[in-house]
Amino acid sequence: MSDQQDYTTCYDAFMAIPANEVKTPDMPVNAAIQENENLYLWCLDDKAELMGAGLPEDTIDSLTVRNGACRTAEAMWQREQHTPQDAQKEWEERAPEAYELRDRLLHDFRYAFRNDERLLKKVSAIADGTGDADMIQDLSNLAALGEDNPAPLALINFDVTLLQLAATTADELAIVLAQANGEKEIDSQVKITRDRAYNYMQQAANEIKNCGRYVFWKNEARLKGYRNIYKNKHKKSKDNSGSDN
Repeated sequence: MSDQQDYTTCYDAFMAIPANEVKTPDMPVNAAIQENENLYLWCLDDKAELMGAGLPEDTIDSLTVRNGACRTAEAMWQREQHTPQDAQKEWEERAPEAYELRDRLLHDFRYAFRNDERLLKKVSAIADGTGDADMIQDLSNLAALGEDNPAPLALINFDVTLLQLAATTADELAIVLAQANGEKEIDSQVKITRDRAYNYMQQAANEIKNCGRYVFWKNEARLKGYRNIYKNKHKKSKDNSGSDN
């Protein structure tokens, strides 16, 4: 499952967190995500022991999905902070591949739907028009058309992952193009959503860490995997910087 799918899967859950319980991240979000990816792999070896201490299996299994959701939310927030110059540079880097993807989908769909006049008319309607905004809309429309008509695509061994790529690319480049054109202000709501996704991710991570520290309190070899690596490291650095030399 892609990070975008993880985001969709978790969206209702993290948006349901009461507003007064949503905390601003107390460490770099990307560092937290990486630490949690490591935690997920670490705790799989201890799954039986953790579940034996009452940790729900779903808490363990959901961590990597929550990580993916938070990664997407963080990327959305970072894109929101682009200056027009940043956005223009990103557009120039990504637009050629987006146009190529659009053309590839049109080519594949015309062949896959060659015996269906109704679908061919839809492809022709999508292909009509020019310009950057039109290309973005084309990707979105092609993704939807492909999702709605999988059978003809399967007959030509079409790569269905291109549909999700097209949808994701359309969503992302719509923001980038708006920013490049100076049309989009930084949306504080996107930051709030990122914070919610972060809190939802950390809820599972903290439960796993707390349980791991409880179970392995006398087993340093396993206990080390349940510590707050980033926070402990920076706390030590702060303590050392304040000590006398």
